Amino acid sequence: MRFELNYKSAKPVYLQVVDQVKAAVASGSVRHGDGLPSIRPLAEELRVNRNTIAKAYTELEHQGVIATESGRGCFVNAAGSLLTMDARIQLVTEEMDQVVVQAHHLQIDKDEFLTLAEARVDAFAQRRAASEK
Repeated sequence: MRFELNYKSAKPVYLQVVDQVKAAVASGSVRHGDGLPSIRPLAEELRVNRNTIAKAYTELEHQGVIATESGRGCFVNAAGSLLTMDARIQLVTEEMDQVVVQAHHLQIDKDEFLTLAEARVDAFAQRRAASEK
């Protein structure tokens, strides 16, 4: 699993990690029983404090997405591997809210924004169809 953090974001780094793990679980790229990176190496890779990653893993465990096994590490939980449609929609809604705010600040009106969004969805569908051939 690869993490991409935005250190300039208003969202705390630990929540960015939580959201990315949940998104990976929701998309199926990480499945039940898959292990997450150990805290120390991940913190070094992302150049953050170990407590930041520990806090993210604690939050994921609290939400039931992962389970910690002493001496073995953290693994995706069976219950967490099938996030409900509501949870998936919430993840997308949070991301969309940030994009809508950015579009507002850049003075992109609603019609332009919706046209752009539709074009991006179509472009993604075309790339996906081409890669499945």
